[in-house]
Amino acid sequence: MLELRPAEPSADLWRDREAYPDRLLFHTPQWLRFVAEAQHAEPVLATVHDGATPVGHFTGLVTRRFGLRILGSPMAGWTTSYLGFNLRPAVSRRDALAALAPFAFGEMGCAHLEVRDRFAREPDLHGLGMRWASAPTAVIDLSPREDQLFGAMAPACRRNIRKAARSGVTIEEAHDDPSFADDFYAQLRDVFAKQNLVPTYSIDRVRQLIRHLAPSGDILLLRARDPDGRCIATAVLPWYHRTMYFWGGASYRPDQHLRPNEALIWHALRWARDRGVTEFDFVGGNAYKQKYGTTEVPVPWARRSRSPLVAGLRDAAKEAFALRQRAVARFARSPA
Repeated sequence: MLELRPAEPSADLWRDREAYPDRLLFHTPQWLRFVAEAQHAEPVLATVHDGATPVGHFTGLVTRRFGLRILGSPMAGWTTSYLGFNLRPAVSRRDALAALAPFAFGEMGCAHLEVRDRFAREPDLHGLGMRWASAPTAVIDLSPREDQLFGAMAPACRRNIRKAARSGVTIEEAHDDPSFADDFYAQLRDVFAKQNLVPTYSIDRVRQLIRHLAPSGDILLLRARDPDGRCIATAVLPWYHRTMYFWGGASYRPDQHLRPNEALIWHALRWARDRGVTEFDFVGGNAYKQKYGTTEVPVPWARRSRSPLVAGLRDAAKEAFALRQRAVARFARSPA
């Protein structure tokens, strides 16, 4: 039986976490500071023990909903991907997940928990009293040669990348540029408007992300410009250790015929590969991502509540958010 024990952040603790091969950007202090600020949440660190022997770490954050303490590792809407566990290679993820509920409902006094662990699979959740949704992600292996990466893409995708170059689309990296968040968010609004929606987060979320990750160099910010120098597309790409993540991308609809989105991704893949990154993670699975030569990886999103009432509140809150988003979009489209 494994056990989770609360841990206070310290230099020694962070150094130990960095030694685990399954560490991700989302387990780092800079990322947790971003999520804590954006969600008004409290980071939760714990060590995983097998008897007296520490064999791993857990990362999450506690927030409040309906007056109840909620442990998210992560929660939907946090614009963060995977948290969960860092474990020694021989340690069972199922056993670690089994130890999570007693920690959340007992030690932390929470009424609900959610967890998405990058290396957990659905069989790990069977018999643990959890509900889960399939939440696969699309990844690209960056270890092949550059020409092999390009060749693995769909023919139409390769043509679009070439078209962007012929059309005079150029890609630039943004550094210490406060206007980048404004460019990205204006394009994001246009993306959502196509579906009669509004973005699920404010521009402050983008600024917070850049502010917390830029000092450590764990983020790549890209702009695509048309031949006249106008910014027509952007991409936000955090990275750490062996993986780069597609946190967000956006473009203006009238300029999409120039294919700036494909050009941005192709630039990011080469940039990451040149720096020893071995995986590009789109952080979600959509049909349009398959054209880049992706492989789908299953990553279940699991949850458990202390009572059926709390589970119902969670589902009601999700439905209310969707309704509110559509109402805001209708208001934004209405004449003044």
